[in-house]
Amino acid sequence: MNIFLIGPMGAGKSTIGRMLSQELSLLFVDVDREIEERAGANIPWIFDVEGEAGFRDREESVVDELTQMDEQVLATGGGAVLRPINRANLQSRGFVVYLDTSIEQQLERTAKDKNRPLLNAENPQAILEKLMLERDPLYIQTCDLIIKTDRRHPRGVVTDIVKQLVRQGIVSGG
Repeated sequence: MNIFLIGPMGAGKSTIGRMLSQELSLLFVDVDREIEERAGANIPWIFDVEGEAGFRDREESVVDELTQMDEQVLATGGGAVLRPINRANLQSRGFVVYLDTSIEQQLERTAKDKNRPLLNAENPQAILEKLMLERDPLYIQTCDLIIKTDRRHPRGVVTDIVKQLVRQGIVSGG
């Protein structure tokens, strides 16, 4: 069983993924952390040196490899759904949960995070709005379940996800 978390930056994929993996006794893996470990560099550095295309190539390779593992909760980066091969691998190799959140919530949650190269700009809100316009249809197309995370404690989100997984027969209840 694999649970894959998708959604925009600041939706809570890493935090919720960690908690969900504990709740389900599964391994937790974060695609962005895995990319950084393998590169020996942080994501802003990869963007600076290789550009977004170079980063997306690394991401595609890591998503392909990690989605072939079993018994895990995998948190993807916000842009993982941009490449059709990533969407196909996520859909065919696990249960995909879209953690949906508002632009306002994204701004709040990412305001002090310097590890987000796409937001290093004059107007982060305009960037987030543009990204959401482009990516939201891909998140919806890729997912098996949509969960809103706005103004919610991660524990409540995890409880909702588990209830849905039980209801859909993905995990056993009790």
